Amino acid sequence: MAARLPRPRRFDVYVALGGLLGGLLLWGAGLATRPRTEVYVLLPGRWPVLLPLFVLAGCELLRRTAPRTGLLIGTAAIVLDVVTQGNLVSILMYTDLMYAAVLYGPPASAHRIPRITGLLSVAGAVVPFAVWREPEALLIGVVTGLVSFGPASTGLIVRNHREAADAARLRAEQTALLAEMDRTQAVTAERARMARELHDMVANHLSAIAIHSTAALSLDDPKTSQDALVVIRENSVEGLAEMRRLIGILRDSSGDVEPAAAPTLDGLGSLVENARTNGLDVTLEAEQAEVPAPVELAAYRIVQESLTNALKHAAPGRVSVSLARRDGSLVVDVTSPYGDRDGPRAPGSGAGLVGMEERVALLGGTFAAGPEDSPEGKVWAVRTTLPVNDTAEGDTA
Repeated sequence: MAARLPRPRRFDVYVALGGLLGGLLLWGAGLATRPRTEVYVLLPGRWPVLLPLFVLAGCELLRRTAPRTGLLIGTAAIVLDVVTQGNLVSILMYTDLMYAAVLYGPPASAHRIPRITGLLSVAGAVVPFAVWREPEALLIGVVTGLVSFGPASTGLIVRNHREAADAARLRAEQTALLAEMDRTQAVTAERARMARELHDMVANHLSAIAIHSTAALSLDDPKTSQDALVVIRENSVEGLAEMRRLIGILRDSSGDVEPAAAPTLDGLGSLVENARTNGLDVTLEAEQAEVPAPVELAAYRIVQESLTNALKHAAPGRVSVSLARRDGSLVVDVTSPYGDRDGPRAPGSGAGLVGMEERVALLGGTFAAGPEDSPEGKVWAVRTTLPVNDTAEGDTA
């Protein structure tokens, strides 16, 4: 089954009708481009002019749907118009077909047609002049250039401008898409950072509250209940203060309020004392060393989360915290007794280990956590190596 040509555009129909009516008006008025007495008017008279006029008007319907087909048929029609008295509208419609073929046709035709018409224009000037030796013969090439090369060149210029505009629009869309992707990634990273910060600040206090409240409920001892309530109150106040600080930072959008200072390794002593208050037997061995702020914050949070996990899950025994500078890295080791515990436990979701691993990954370090055998028995060990150098960058908060 033969393929059907697509329907012409409405504007193309208007162009075809306008050209046909204009040509008929000139034909009815008796206006022609050449007198019947010229030597190359092979078909004199008024009626032969109408055939190329109607053919070219029909070709205008194909100016965008099938531009090359319209140009080929139109070229045959304009050659026929040359051997008649001619119609000015036929010439104008042919120039439009030439323009449309370059503008709407395939890229190969768009670049080939201007070269071909340029060569024809040059040949139309040189060959007649060489044959007749008359300066007027050069006008043939000029007319050929005006009818073919001029519209083809104009179509190529317009096409290049449109393609440049389309490319610029595509680049703008791609830039907007990349910006949206960057924004989404930034939002995701910020949410993960906020989740880590909230977990590390609050989990320790809430775990202590849960464990001591369970102990107070399970033991019918006024002294034990009193001690547990003291610990619960201290952790509640501290946790609430840290929550308020974080909420204040999140709500402040003006930038006028300076954020609170990030914890440093100097605060490990206070962190360990708080863990001892909550019932852990903790020892701390920390070498004094200058490290970049991101590494210092990551090490503090890792120790804080490790102590929180020990409070929630560790068996009775000593918890060891060690920080040492080795081979350009800060090594953080936290070990706690591994095994079943008889006392109250706080539930865990595993988010703490994930947060520690994310912090270490952001700094390009190594992280490992799991049970190990030691001379004191089986322990749960958190071993972290954080690279320490002047180029260490990253926000691990």
